[in-house]
Amino acid sequence: MVDKLASGRWPALILGETGTGKEVVSRSIHSANPQGAFVTIDCSSFVGPLMESELFGHVKGSFTGAVNAKIGLIEAANGGTAFFDEIGELPLDLQAKLLRVLQEKEFRPVGSLQTKRSDFRIIAATNRDLLKEVEKGTFRRDLYYRLNVVTVRLAPLRERKEDIPLLMQHFLAKYGSGHTFTQEAMDAMISYEWPGNVRELENMIQQMVAVRTGPLLHLNDLPSPVQNHLYARRGPGMAMSAAAGAGMFQSSFAVAAGTAAGPAIDPRFLDSPILPLTEMERRAIVHALEYTKGDRLMAAGLLGIGRTTLYRKLKEYQMAV
Repeated sequence: MVDKLASGRWPALILGETGTGKEVVSRSIHSANPQGAFVTIDCSSFVGPLMESELFGHVKGSFTGAVNAKIGLIEAANGGTAFFDEIGELPLDLQAKLLRVLQEKEFRPVGSLQTKRSDFRIIAATNRDLLKEVEKGTFRRDLYYRLNVVTVRLAPLRERKEDIPLLMQHFLAKYGSGHTFTQEAMDAMISYEWPGNVRELENMIQQMVAVRTGPLLHLNDLPSPVQNHLYARRGPGMAMSAAAGAGMFQSSFAVAAGTAAGPAIDPRFLDSPILPLTEMERRAIVHALEYTKGDRLMAAGLLGIGRTTLYRKLKEYQMAV
C-alpha cells in the first residue's frame, strides 16, 4: 500500500491505535517518492488562540507578542507533504479553514489581507473513529470525505503477534550491544497484549538494554507490565508455586561447599517442600554469581537489583564480598 501511495499524491487517511506506527508509515509514503519537505503537524498540541498562527503563520503586530512575522506549518509544507497527526483533535473552526486550503490551495496568515498559496500532499492520521465524530458533529463531513481518499488501517500489535519477534530483533539491533532474549522471555513478550503497541515495545527494549549489563535478557529482566501480565495469567497460586519451584533447584553448585559465590546452601532446606523467602533469595544470589562466574555487577543485573543492594545482601548472608 505504501508503494502504491508513493506513486501519486493522493490524500491518505491512516487509522490505528496510539503507538501503531502511523507517522512511520506516513514518512515511508513520503520517502518512497520524496518531493519537498515532510512537515509534521501535531493537532493535539494546538492550544488556545495561537493555534491558527501555528498553522497559517502571522504578520508582525497582528496580536500581542507578534514582534516578528512568522511562517506557518501550512506554508512550510508547500511542495511537500503535510502530516496531520491526530487530526480528530483539530477544532471545528480550523477544520473549515483547512478544508479551504485543500480545495483552493490558498490561505491567509493571521492579521494579513494578502492571500498566499500552498500546494501540498496531505496525510492525516487518527486513533479516533472519524465517522462517529462526524455523526456527533465534532468533525466536518466534507473534510472527512476530502481526507478519506485512500485509507490505511494499521492493526494493533496484539492482532499481529507474528511481527513481535521481528520488531524485537529490529530494536535490539538499534539499541542493544549483542543482547538477546531467552526463549522463555521471548514467549512472555509475545503473550503480552501491548496496549501501547509498537511504541511500548520499543520503549521496553530500550529500558531493558539500558539497565542490564549481561547480553542475555531473562524472564526476570522483563519490565513490570509484562511481569504483572504473567502473574495475572498464572494466578497467585501458580505464581507462588513457580517461585517456590525456582527456589528449590539442587544444581551441583547449590550443594558444593566453598564455591566462588559463597558458602554452601543450608542443608536443612534441601528436602523441605516450602522454603523461607530469605533462603530463596540467598539461593538466587548464589545461582546468579555462579552463572556470571563471580561478576557481581552482571549478577545484580540478572537479579534485577542494584549493585549496592547486592553487596548489602552478600554481607547480610555472610557471603564473601
